[in-house]
Amino acid sequence: MMKITVGVIFGGESVEHEVSIISAMQAMKALDEELYDVVPLYISKQRRLYSSPLLKEIEIYRDLDKLKETVDEVYLINQGNKVELRSVKHKYFNKDYPLAIDVVILVIHGTNGEDGTVQGYLEMLKLPYSGCDVVAAAVGQDKVVMKYILEGSGLPICDWLWFYGHEYNNRKEELDQKIKKIGYPVIIKPACLGSSVGIQIVHDETELAGAIVEATRYDRKLVVEKIIESLVEINCSVLGDCYQCEASSLEQVMKNEEILSYQDKYIGNAKTSGSKGMASTSRIIPAPLSNTQTKMIKDLAIKTFKVLGASGVCRIDFLMNAETKAVYVNEINTIPGSLAFYLWQDSGVDFTELMTRLVKQATARQRRREKMIYSYDTNILAGYKAGIKGKLKG
Repeated sequence: MMKITVGVIFGGESVEHEVSIISAMQAMKALDEELYDVVPLYISKQRRLYSSPLLKEIEIYRDLDKLKETVDEVYLINQGNKVELRSVKHKYFNKDYPLAIDVVILVIHGTNGEDGTVQGYLEMLKLPYSGCDVVAAAVGQDKVVMKYILEGSGLPICDWLWFYGHEYNNRKEELDQKIKKIGYPVIIKPACLGSSVGIQIVHDETELAGAIVEATRYDRKLVVEKIIESLVEINCSVLGDCYQCEASSLEQVMKNEEILSYQDKYIGNAKTSGSKGMASTSRIIPAPLSNTQTKMIKDLAIKTFKVLGASGVCRIDFLMNAETKAVYVNEINTIPGSLAFYLWQDSGVDFTELMTRLVKQATARQRRREKMIYSYDTNILAGYKAGIKGKLKG
């Protein structure tokens, strides 16, 4: 049986660049070598694409400048019935290129990647890829659009508002009153980032301006959310697509600060865990909830997944008031750290099986798309004559 060539795309111009590298190292090692030839496709912070077997090892990323001199800069091109990987600098007798890529697994977090940017590129190439499509990826990354959809679909979310950071000074009185109505303390966060970057907790009006300035460093749109009292953070992964999907075990995420920080997620346990990304975060799996609570949150996770048009493997994060047991949908992570593989182990889906399902989903979606109609063959241009102001002449 011929192996399928799987490209794994990661990196990118994002504050989550390094996190993406860690996730990709895990994902590439999990792919079944008997079924797949794995090709690393690393996007640098300068948005250049590189490939080499050397990129499968974490050590090469310790010096990114040296990395670029060591591995090949490449590009993808559609050659009719296949997509090829080619070297930017043509080298005679280089047998590595061109290399046909059959399918791509996306392990890229944050802006300029997880937000639909790379998905759109792959759509133009007609190259099958895992996870959310362009629209679902963009919605999943933009918390403002996401919250409007969740709210409009009747899903429970906490009190919130949004505004453009640069408008705060001109709208100060209005926004101060709206935030006061939500009730302090609140969270200020960039609308389109993840990994807790740029998030600030504001306890009163004196802290507001500074938090807005900090968050505006990362995004033009800011989200303000009411902090849930006696907060318990519960996460659930969903795997599949709109045709068929299932929910994972739930996790209760532990934290060292008021919010789960970047330090908690990726650095705090690095010395003892070997930089295992989100897999190293302190957590309780399954979350210590009743059967009724567990089923309710899993049902909410699947509904959230569907109304946002998600596919692949996602993680939906929930906020729960430990005293009232009220549960709120916080956000979806369309390409979660470590691909949330640790949430599937109790369900009998190990990381290798998870990756195999992502490959199959990507190819199945492409087959469905090839059966759909996207354009009509017409002869409208055959009789076109440019008239005044571009009007057609009969």
